[in-house]
Amino acid sequence: MRIISGLYKGKKIIKPEDNKTRPLKDLTKESIFNLIFHSKKFNLEFENATILDLFSGVGSFGLECLSRKAKKVIFVENYKGVLPILKRNLSNIKAVNNFEIIEKNVYENMEFLKKSVKFDIIFLDPPFRDNKINELLKKIKEEKFDIIFLDPPYKEKEINTILNNLSKFKTLKPGGVIIIHRHKKEKDNFPEKFKIIEEKKYGISKIIFGKFF
Repeated sequence: MRIISGLYKGKKIIKPEDNKTRPLKDLTKESIFNLIFHSKKFNLEFENATILDLFSGVGSFGLECLSRKAKKVIFVENYKGVLPILKRNLSNIKAVNNFEIIEKNVYENMEFLKKSVKFDIIFLDPPFRDNKINELLKKIKEEKFDIIFLDPPYKEKEINTILNNLSKFKTLKPGGVIIIHRHKKEKDNFPEKFKIIEEKKYGISKIIFGKFF
């Protein structure tokens, strides 16, 4: 895994040895950033932006933002298995004053969202192994996010429940995007309100970009 573009292009991103964390893979990340940067369908600016990276893991998304000249990235992660790796990855790019790590459990503490800091972009990539995503959406229903990333493995019924809750709570900001990473052979039947804007396929995967209308 590496940073794919910007100031730190080519810098290695250290991965965890266990399988409890699923870092953004290079091809997935490249597809996400390419579409956001080159599509007129989204209005997201990373340069000079203050970015909140929830469930940041080893920092793959936030590191890419720093490489693309983000003003500051706030990483929120409390899993002890990845925190040392996140700190090493930030050290490797010699990041100093343009980041902060908040070691909090997002499920239990959302006070950092109440800070006076205005976030330009909020990235939400929750883990699904503990089946708490819908519980989390109910807790954060007052918050609005720019990018919501849903990573496999999911059953279709679970994804549709999540999408229905995202729509119900209006969790996505106007101009934001929901990104769903799926196996390319999956025949998806998403809720009617969710409209696919673009779909990219590579290897055994597909990345779906969409929003609610």
